[in-house]
Amino acid sequence: MGAKTLHRLFTPARSCKTFATSHYHRTVHVPDGFIDAPTSVATGAVAAAAVALSLRGARRELGGGSSGAGAADLGGERTAPLAGLVAAFIFAVQMLNFPVAAGTSGHLLGGALAAILVGPYTGVLCVSVVLLMQGILFADGGLTALGVNITNMAVVTTVVAYGVFRALVKLLPRTRRSVTVASFVAALVSVPASALAFTLMYAVGGTTDVSIGKVAGAMVGVHVLIGIGEAAITALTVGAVIAVRPDLVYGARDLRQRLQLRVNGALVDVPASGAAGPAPVAARASRRTLWISGLATSLVLAGVVSFYASADPDGLEKVAADNGIDRKAEEHAYADSPLADYGVQDVDDARLSGGLAGVIGVGVTVVAGSAVFWAVRRRRANEDVSPVSASV
Repeated sequence: MGAKTLHRLFTPARSCKTFATSHYHRTVHVPDGFIDAPTSVATGAVAAAAVALSLRGARRELGGGSSGAGAADLGGERTAPLAGLVAAFIFAVQMLNFPVAAGTSGHLLGGALAAILVGPYTGVLCVSVVLLMQGILFADGGLTALGVNITNMAVVTTVVAYGVFRALVKLLPRTRRSVTVASFVAALVSVPASALAFTLMYAVGGTTDVSIGKVAGAMVGVHVLIGIGEAAITALTVGAVIAVRPDLVYGARDLRQRLQLRVNGALVDVPASGAAGPAPVAARASRRTLWISGLATSLVLAGVVSFYASADPDGLEKVAADNGIDRKAEEHAYADSPLADYGVQDVDDARLSGGLAGVIGVGVTVVAGSAVFWAVRRRRANEDVSPVSASV
């Protein structure tokens, strides 16, 4: 089965609708039908447990607090908004398929980027929010395969990437450049690790009889190439944030360098949280500027740049077509939804249809993500206050 046939399978026709997708290519996560029901249920349980654990861990990463100078005290007021923005940025960049080989493209997974910017637990939640939005709104990734996709793309990538990142940061000099280099390597390793995880799942619960050895070689091989693109995007993004606000990068917290901002022409150390003066005001303005710039960048990438993304099948799609994995793929339950396949129903112009879908996706993701992270932060704040209230 060729790539065009597989693309028609992944992008089912819509009756009684006007919808243009001629230039946009879906990110294509694991669809329904690739993995059997028992394995899908098992991976769903793993994904649910990972998300529950991440919700608890994210309370420390997002909670802020004033009891110390540890990792949990980066300040929820800074980290929670950034986490919502990271989710929206990952959604936007995942629309930008880039060519990696003849007839094959790749796209960002985002686990490494999220873990390094906002922490591993919050990173799992960031990517999970993106996958949930893509599955429900855009019919990208099967609903029964949601556990498979979250386990592969959110849990495995984040755990592997952050483990590699922390090991490298401990070995390298404590500089901002070392954080960027460690980000590159961690992201590079995380992508083939995710591909290998999918291969293992398929070996256990695949719905077609294929050579697992061939699948493993093809998946890991093409995803090493995709990993180079992932590494470049991750390193550039982490480096850009470190250049303007290193205090907002979770993975750079061990640098222990006091943030300085230029106030009235002079560099001023930012005092501890809660202190008064011009520096904290400038810090808040700087955070706001970074957030607005990041959101604007995400909207431009999803709404404009995505039109020029590669239309070649991505690594999973290509391997599935070449090895017969796709033979029992099923149509998405929401294949007829207004935003399925990253386009807006009844909009004839492909550029406008895909651009609007991208903008809507970024907006919904940043709102949903921010709501989740603010709720997590609020619960942590309530937990911190409860003992005090009880003693009174």
